[in-house]
Amino acid sequence: MDNDVYGHVNNVVYYAYFDTIANRFLIEKGGLDIHAGPVIGLVVNSQCRYREAVAFPDQLDGGFRVNRVGSSSVEYGLGIFKAGQDRACASGTFTHVFVERETRKPAPITGRLREALLAACHN
Repeated sequence: MDNDVYGHVNNVVYYAYFDTIANRFLIEKGGLDIHAGPVIGLVVNSQCRYREAVAFPDQLDGGFRVNRVGSSSVEYGLGIFKAGQDRACASGTFTHVFVERETRKPAPITGRLREALLAACHN
């Protein structure tokens, strides 16, 4: 399922890669409890620029940074690289708005999560 009918990773899969990279950071560095925590992140904007096709079994690396941190939102910069290469095959951004799990109303980014995001911010 990694390669599509054209023999490469389909464009929509890159968004799944981006989501995995960002959520891994949020869980490991920010302490976000995606299953039971009172706050969750919802993607409200995303974009991707494709430069070079990748295909299974290429080995891939993911790049991550924080572009901007607001009171309840954060924009990430992400890249997908073939292992050992400096130029991204695809790069993009997506924005999470953090909301209360139950009400879906915006929630301020605080504590460990805010500290981790600010530490990774490249403004």
